[in-house]
Amino acid sequence: MPVVLGYDESPGALSALRVAIEVATAYDEPLVIVHGVAAPGVTGEEYGAHHEAVREAGSTALAHAVRVADEAGVRTSVELIDERPAQALIEAAARQVVGTWGESAVRGALLGSTPHKLLHLSSVPVLCVPATES
Repeated sequence: MPVVLGYDESPGALSALRVAIEVATAYDEPLVIVHGVAAPGVTGEEYGAHHEAVREAGSTALAHAVRVADEAGVRTSVELIDERPAQALIEAAARQVVGTWGESAVRGALLGSTPHKLLHLSSVPVLCVPATES
């Protein structure tokens, strides 16, 4: 069963990448690195340009994660999914590893952080990794 990682180069995602590599290595499973690229709003001229910029940024982030995983000897695949991050991970996940970075539980509940949504919406186990202090 592959390990699915939501990745966006945030401090939490960097921490989650390390843990996801450890889990994938320990279970000799592939790592699926996911980035949700749905742009805010779905109408107007700006949508196309914004969507393309988000896809490009996601591709760059995924390339970084793949390099780190490759250096650790972990098999990878990547997915740019045209959904918001939580929905993209729910769709892609068999096992999920996501990072958090400094949001309080209240703020996450009020603002709807991706890890908070996954913990409540996912039908599979979710591992949330806190960002490490740098």
